[in-house]
Amino acid sequence: MSEQGNKAVKIVDTVLRDAHQSLIATRMTTEEMLPIIGKMDEIGFHAVECWGGATFDACLRFLKEDPWERLRKLKAGFKKTKLQMLFRGQNILGYNHYSDDVVEYFVQKSLANGIDIIRIFDCFNDLRNLQTAVNASKKEGGHAQVALSYTLGEAYTLDYWKAKAKAIEEMGADSLCIKDMAGLLVPVEATKLVTVLREGTNLPIEMHTHYTSGVAAMTYMKSVEAGANIIDTAMSPLSMGTSQPATEVMVEVFKGTEYDTGLDQNKLAEIADYFRPLREKYLASGLMNTKVLGVDIKTLLYQVPGGMLSNLVSQLKEAHAEDKYEEVLKEIPRVRADFGEPPLVTPSSQIVGTQAVLNVLQGERYKMITKESKKILSGEFGETVKPFNPEVVKKAIGDQKPITCRPADLIEPQLAKFEEEVKEWKQQDEDVLSYALFPQVATEFFKYRKAQQTKVDSSVADTANGAYPV
Repeated sequence: MSEQGNKAVKIVDTVLRDAHQSLIATRMTTEEMLPIIGKMDEIGFHAVECWGGATFDACLRFLKEDPWERLRKLKAGFKKTKLQMLFRGQNILGYNHYSDDVVEYFVQKSLANGIDIIRIFDCFNDLRNLQTAVNASKKEGGHAQVALSYTLGEAYTLDYWKAKAKAIEEMGADSLCIKDMAGLLVPVEATKLVTVLREGTNLPIEMHTHYTSGVAAMTYMKSVEAGANIIDTAMSPLSMGTSQPATEVMVEVFKGTEYDTGLDQNKLAEIADYFRPLREKYLASGLMNTKVLGVDIKTLLYQVPGGMLSNLVSQLKEAHAEDKYEEVLKEIPRVRADFGEPPLVTPSSQIVGTQAVLNVLQGERYKMITKESKKILSGEFGETVKPFNPEVVKKAIGDQKPITCRPADLIEPQLAKFEEEVKEWKQQDEDVLSYALFPQVATEFFKYRKAQQTKVDSSVADTANGAYPV
């Protein structure tokens, strides 16, 4: 299938993953999803993004659901539409680097349970942290999409993005995504970026952004005109704000042009009608905070993601130092430069932000250095686009030699250890992966699951003995 020849833009809808992750802290339940997926399956989406990211953790921690069971149920309902997930490279869906055998097993089980497209990214755009997941996906017959975390800074030239696109094609990826998690990509820059990516690769190009800064729909339009093939959107009741542009709006924007999606607005309206009452429910419960629904222009002014700004405010509030806000905003780019100018995305955004707050509050830069900052400066997260500030490295790790190899090369195989630790609770192969990523949270879930099963078993036994439950 050549996506170059056909200019019709393809749509990936994010309502079942990123939209509710961005607006209601990933709290949509599987039961809320299932009634509408039959209709969603008829639309003709390129894919539906429905798994990965924070959904895995949220299922176990807050919803007391098995994320693997959710995936299987979604797969049973989506008979025609591809399912897509977000995968943090060597971090998988957790917050640490894992050994290659764990990464490979997770990819294998994701595809076996129903995922078709795996979007793989790394917070530093260090492609070495993506190669294992790409290889595993290819081996299992999945579609491996590599996402570049979009950011601004003197190191991030058009040549940088072009070279990365070429390298991504060479590493065997099936498509490329620009992941603009902070809404920093403005329309005129999108034209330049997609044009140069087109020169660097023949891969299909997907654009992902958030409405945080208010420019996302215009950015998509310019991206598509410059040659992007796929855009990420969200059904209107869970769109805009810190989510994606509305699916129906973007379908209308391209209607009657050479980029016409061909999607049916009447069918989309039925899906929107389903999600509208859910939106009202989330608003009424306070799950959806109206703060995330507006435009935060500070995102563009300070080039800092919206979530990171709110983190800073709460940290300063706790320290009774709200008057230091402007000072901290000026300190962030300095810390980022010391740390090799990484993209500000989880976890680098939180680490840089916290260190900037400490530098300001202590009245002396790097008087106190967080454990996470030391991890970055010792090379545990991988290689940044520019070198670290050697003086700051010296302060952080002394004479310790920073890691220069791929960080996962130093991690012994872990799967057998996790298998041993989880055997008391294991009911399915996938349980070892839930445990590997979130040992405490998964164990709590396994205990809850067992208690629920015991309840059901005793109820069945009562019924069999003639004691019918009321």
